[in-house]
Amino acid sequence: MILPGWSIKYLGLHSKQFFTAGYFMTFTQLLALVQSDGLRVCADSRQIQPGDIFVAVAGTQVDGHNYIDKALASGAKYIVSQRPLEGANCIVIEDAAAALGLLAQASSGNPSSKLTNLAVTGTNGKTTVAYMVRSIIEYTGAKCGLIGTIEYNTGKAAIPAPLTTPDAITLAAAARDMILDGANYMVIEASSHALSQKRLAGISFTAAAFTNLTGDHLDYHKTEDDYLDAKTLLFTELPPHGLAVLNAESDAAHTIGEIIEPATRILWYGIDRPVDINAKVHRMDAAGSEFSIIFENYSEKVITPIPGRHNILNCLAAAGLCLGAGIGLSDIVAGLSALQTVPGRLQPVLSAAADQRGIRVFVDYAHTDDALV
Repeated sequence: MILPGWSIKYLGLHSKQFFTAGYFMTFTQLLALVQSDGLRVCADSRQIQPGDIFVAVAGTQVDGHNYIDKALASGAKYIVSQRPLEGANCIVIEDAAAALGLLAQASSGNPSSKLTNLAVTGTNGKTTVAYMVRSIIEYTGAKCGLIGTIEYNTGKAAIPAPLTTPDAITLAAAARDMILDGANYMVIEASSHALSQKRLAGISFTAAAFTNLTGDHLDYHKTEDDYLDAKTLLFTELPPHGLAVLNAESDAAHTIGEIIEPATRILWYGIDRPVDINAKVHRMDAAGSEFSIIFENYSEKVITPIPGRHNILNCLAAAGLCLGAGIGLSDIVAGLSALQTVPGRLQPVLSAAADQRGIRVFVDYAHTDDALV
């Protein structure tokens, strides 16, 4: 039953808004209760314990609304749903997936608010950029947690990653563990699936980078326009102080720039271009690259054993993210030069037999056709 005095309220999610229509209480009140009492939040009815909050998310394969009765039978105290429900403490909300992110962060003590959060999205280069960012931050003496395709690393412990970007509850728990492990920063690979499914809701990013866009995940997004729309969400959801770091060599990046300007600050990067972060290449071969990063009136030389023109662009993306986080150019260059390899990303294989023949062997993920060019 709808109680007398039910209301519709607006809850800001960065620059966006969604509605809450309170039956038992408003979503804002529930969020405050989670923060004060540390209530558990679940989106899987099989994991419900007495007193938990069950968030019914309509997923692509499974609709959580079909499991509300099971969650109640297992002792769920509150239900967050996109559909009206009688006979339960139910908060009806327009976007349950986004609500899940906010509730998960609140349940874990809002750990992401205690970290400087950086993100990278794009078809190719996300993992390399994330590892470069972590190398830069750790060079400064700070600790950086990492969420990405290879691993979820809290700073002291790492587990293999089943998904590039995990669900909101796993993300919140990882951020909490990063705080406990002494991390100051978190860098996240933001997949298009995660962005379209609102897994990053509740996390405020200081800076976000875009690498490129080529054909991928069209089984899920159906069209390249839909794919780009998903990537764009990372930038339209940036807070007012957030920084977008965009590849000037990508047409898709320019489309994003047109959407987010002038509300969002942008740093453009590219090679031999009149952009904010420019690279002048001195050497580029199978042994790596030497190039200068030029930013404002400063120029610093990077020597990296990670080969490829695309990896120079990845260095620039990582530099832009770290500049947005307040790290100086000298530390950025030193941190980039310190990174020797990224697992499975043009990773050299040591072989005496190959060396004798003058052959270099590399292992590369190369999960898209563009990565093979």
